Amino acid sequence: MEFYIPTETGEFLAFCGALAALLLGLVGLFAPRSSLKFNGLQLRDGATEGYAAARSLGGFHAGLALSALMVAQDWAYLAVGSAFALAAFGRILSMMSDASFSVKNLALLMAQMVLAALPLAYVFGVV
Repeated sequence: MEFYIPTETGEFLAFCGALAALLLGLVGLFAPRSSLKFNGLQLRDGATEGYAAARSLGGFHAGLALSALMVAQDWAYLAVGSAFALAAFGRILSMMSDASFSVKNLALLMAQMVLAALPLAYVFGVV
C-alpha cells in the first residue's frame, strides 16, 4: 500500500483538512497537558484520569484522520468533515446556552468550520 497525496484541488483540500485533524489529534495524544491547558481545562490536584481522557480523545481524532488519509475515499473524508461540523455545532450550542462567548471560542469555531468545510466541499462536489 502506498501513501497517496492528491493532485486535484478539491481532494487536496480535503486531504489538508484530514491532515490538520491528524496533527490536532497527535497533540492531544502526546501532549495532553498542553491540550487541556489550551482548552482552559485544569485537573484536580493528584487526579490523572483527565490525561487518559485527553489522550483517548486525541487518539480518536488521530485515528479517524489517519484512516481518511490512508484510504483517500469520499466516505472517509465525509466522516472527518461531519465530525468537525458536529463539533462546531456543539461549540455554537455552548456559546449560546452556556454563556461561553469569547474571542477564543469564536476563533476555535471558525477553525472547526474551516476544517469541516474542506472535506465536505470536496465530498459534495463544491470544489
